[in-house]
Amino acid sequence: MKIIPAIDLRQGQCVRLFQGDFDRQTIYGKDPVALAGSYQTMGFSNLHIVDLDGARSGQQENQAIIRSIIDSSELAVQVGGGIRSAQQLESWLDAGVARVVIGSLAIIRPRLVSEWLVSYGPEKIVLALDVTLDETGTPQLATHGWTRPGNITLWQCIDTYLDVGLQHVLCTDISRDGAMTGPNIELYAQLIGKYPQIQLQASGGVRDINDLKALDRIGLPAAISGRALLDGKIDSTELTTFLPAA
Repeated sequence: MKIIPAIDLRQGQCVRLFQGDFDRQTIYGKDPVALAGSYQTMGFSNLHIVDLDGARSGQQENQAIIRSIIDSSELAVQVGGGIRSAQQLESWLDAGVARVVIGSLAIIRPRLVSEWLVSYGPEKIVLALDVTLDETGTPQLATHGWTRPGNITLWQCIDTYLDVGLQHVLCTDISRDGAMTGPNIELYAQLIGKYPQIQLQASGGVRDINDLKALDRIGLPAAISGRALLDGKIDSTELTTFLPAA
């Protein structure tokens, strides 16, 4: 299993939100470019960046910082947050990102995103599908920085894209995000069972190395970690078996 560090940007700062709530954020006094460099030094090969301002406004408000990270590191960077046009998508690919992360648009404009998967290639696009569990335990999708219901289930959304070769899905259980309560193992096991062909990235709730090992045991291809790494809950020496150089 691959571990992907996450950097969430808001107004140029590295932050973490609690359950996607913009009013409940922790600001980390770390330079985002330097932080990305430190992750490369630790031995990581990938990086997940979210422009939180962009997720709300649709404008790439942290573009300069993200481009600096891309230019100054050898990390395979995937970028998300407010990407809602082909022009924005192409701009990031031209800037050198490995993959572009598409969130809300995948739910509200599936025909357009399907066209992108065909045009740009499914290896270049990650669908970020953020869920809350309803009273029956069914994962329901949320959009627009988790502020609006998507009115569609996780399974329905993924099924929409299988015929156009969907390869990469990043799934976040909103209730676990930034909460340090452990990942939703059951949800990710369901996803792997239903869609073994998908390269799944799990996000939300990782507390420590034991959570990563639990995700690895169910056959998860990749896990994203934000707060646990930032807070030092996972020591670099514990990650040896998960790093490419190991």
